[in-house]
Amino acid sequence: MIRDSMFLQPEQTLFQRFMNLNWGLVFLLCCVMGVGATSLYSAAGGSFSPWADKQLIRFCGGLVIMCAVALVDMRWWYRLAWPLYGVAFVLLILVDIMGHIGMGAQRWINLGFIQIQPSEIMKIAVIMALARHFHGAGPEQVRRLTFLIIPAVLILAPVGLVMLQPDLGTAMLILMGGAAMVFIAGAPLWIFISAIAAGLAAIPIGWQFMHEYQKQRVYVFLNPELDPLGSGYHITQSKIALGSGGVYGKGFMEGTQSKLNFLPEKQTDFIFTLWAEEWGLFGGAFLLGLFALIFMTCLRIAMRCRHNFGRYLAVGLTVNFSLHVFINISMAMGLIPVVGIPLPMVSHGGTAMISTLIGFGLIMCCHVYRHSKVTR
Repeated sequence: MIRDSMFLQPEQTLFQRFMNLNWGLVFLLCCVMGVGATSLYSAAGGSFSPWADKQLIRFCGGLVIMCAVALVDMRWWYRLAWPLYGVAFVLLILVDIMGHIGMGAQRWINLGFIQIQPSEIMKIAVIMALARHFHGAGPEQVRRLTFLIIPAVLILAPVGLVMLQPDLGTAMLILMGGAAMVFIAGAPLWIFISAIAAGLAAIPIGWQFMHEYQKQRVYVFLNPELDPLGSGYHITQSKIALGSGGVYGKGFMEGTQSKLNFLPEKQTDFIFTLWAEEWGLFGGAFLLGLFALIFMTCLRIAMRCRHNFGRYLAVGLTVNFSLHVFINISMAMGLIPVVGIPLPMVSHGGTAMISTLIGFGLIMCCHVYRHSKVTR
């Protein structure tokens, strides 16, 4: 259980808040973005169009939004936690009613000039709502089963809506990120053991409701040689590309599997494979090292924050982003079934990029306002 502490900090001017931004974290994010832009440039055969140019523009715009989010008073984010969750929830309902269908799933809302993916917004909104719920709660409260009913509803309601799209990967991310928040808050261990046991027992029932392509992914995961030219094509090509990269890689824009278009979804889900094929084991380790430094910086921010809302928020967002990285790279290596989770700030995608930078903006806000008092 994270104990609350109340420390007053003199009001900071806008300039002081700007100077208090964690510029080391900004530098690390720019490095990861550099990897993404380099990979997208290579994926397009040595051209900024159609992916790298858009990604760079989104990142620059996202950086401005991230800094703006970080400069807003933390107490405002505390007050906005419930309204933002409500807006994200309504958007998820609208997606299931009138969402845009693409690649076999109904995940987007078309606003004319831009398409938004509400499930990406909900991943952050859930963490904000849970951080507000647990802020100021004592250990005895968190151990009460009745106190955990609201967090359970906050997590499971959007998970159900996202699974209807269907987007099993994002639904699992919301579920695991939310469960991590509840665990960090100090909920009894027996609740998680019971939930896992119930989940395992429900697998035969859930299997009946899965789409055929989802079942095929599980079959291929259990038996990679089952259908190498069909449902197993993605993961087979990914493994070939990863292995052919070797220790030092084939060189920039020299990846044969990606350059000759054997590697599918090379600009999104399998962009780590493209990077590792061209830059080898060292390149892959370099990218993982950057992510590790980012997450360590974020956890340090959480530990130095003197109010529970900021601690929960920073830890929850860090867990969420680290799950993204773990699942995407494990998927590319064939360690888990293919679930379509992008690699943060590396994979091509607008809403994912902006929502990720908003999340890091909230973490930096926890840093700027680490000494502030947040009352219930």
